[in-house]
Amino acid sequence: MTGTSAQDPVRDTGARGRAPLIVTEDLRLLDDLLRLCAAAGVRPEVGHGAPGGRGSWEGAPLVLVGDDAADRLRGAPRRHGVVLVGRDQDDPGVWRRAVEIGADHVLMLPDGEQWLMDRIADVAEGVGRPALTIGVLGGRGGAGASTLAAALAVASARAGRRTLLVDADPLGGGLDVLLGGEAADGLRWPAFAQSRGRVGATALEESLPALHGLRLLSWDRGDLAAVPPEAVRAVLAAARRRGGTVVVDLPRRIDAGSVEALAQLDVGLLVVPPELRAVAAARRMAGAVGMVLRDLRVVIAPVRGTAALGTDETARLLGLPLAGELPLDTGVFAGKPPGVGGPLGRFATQFWDRVAVGSDAGGVA
Repeated sequence: MTGTSAQDPVRDTGARGRAPLIVTEDLRLLDDLLRLCAAAGVRPEVGHGAPGGRGSWEGAPLVLVGDDAADRLRGAPRRHGVVLVGRDQDDPGVWRRAVEIGADHVLMLPDGEQWLMDRIADVAEGVGRPALTIGVLGGRGGAGASTLAAALAVASARAGRRTLLVDADPLGGGLDVLLGGEAADGLRWPAFAQSRGRVGATALEESLPALHGLRLLSWDRGDLAAVPPEAVRAVLAAARRRGGTVVVDLPRRIDAGSVEALAQLDVGLLVVPPELRAVAAARRMAGAVGMVLRDLRVVIAPVRGTAALGTDETARLLGLPLAGELPLDTGVFAGKPPGVGGPLGRFATQFWDRVAVGSDAGGVA
């Protein structure tokens, strides 16, 4: 039997081209693949034998080929996104069959179920380039890291980027308060504390408070003082899959949850006043953070009066590249959030202008 037939929908994933294509006549394998699609919330197409036309085979973003169907697909046009799925872990011929049909991956069930379900869910969400993710943390208390994180997120949103601001510091007082959105409708961290595995990127975005053109994940006024590292990993991975930019306000402590957050970052910004004691504290923080995050840069925080150290000297003592120097006037005036106008807004806008060039090229300048 040749051709395709749509299965009963689990969830309508939108355009037909975002549905995976399953090609197999092995009913047991088909049941397993349909189960994984259902778990990922995707409605697949099912083909039996060689593709009857070029549309489904070439248009599907992901093709799952049962090992039983490999021989019948030798003449099909080559394309990316083909996964050969089997069950026999000891079959050496599976690799030859994968080469013959141009498969990108060979996967054996049941061991590869989680990997495959993640790929299917990526199809449903239309995953593209992951979000450029910036983390901000203070070299010492009161350095202004939370204000800078908020300013960067607001400036990113005002530039038209899809932006999510994550408050990862449960003891910081809440970025929703800083942005004037304490009463805004939407979920806070406690709602995600039991998250494991994969969190839907679109569902996450739509569930969070919308403030100043961005989405914010912050804390409520309850007693929860930490989120399990598995939940931090799942939520931040979903945030990155949304694309655009993610800004994370990090706590000044290294625990399992903050390590998971650091592992998701592209760039970390360590905010440090140019003072000897602050530099001493920041060196300890930089040493711990540097074990997880490769790209850590220093932002010099403003101080009133005469600083003990110069900007370049502070960066040299920390052994970190200089990302910039904050203006002295970083307050929030006339009800405006950080990042809207003023010296801090200009700093945040210029930061994104510099970073955007590198990110478009596949890195961060």
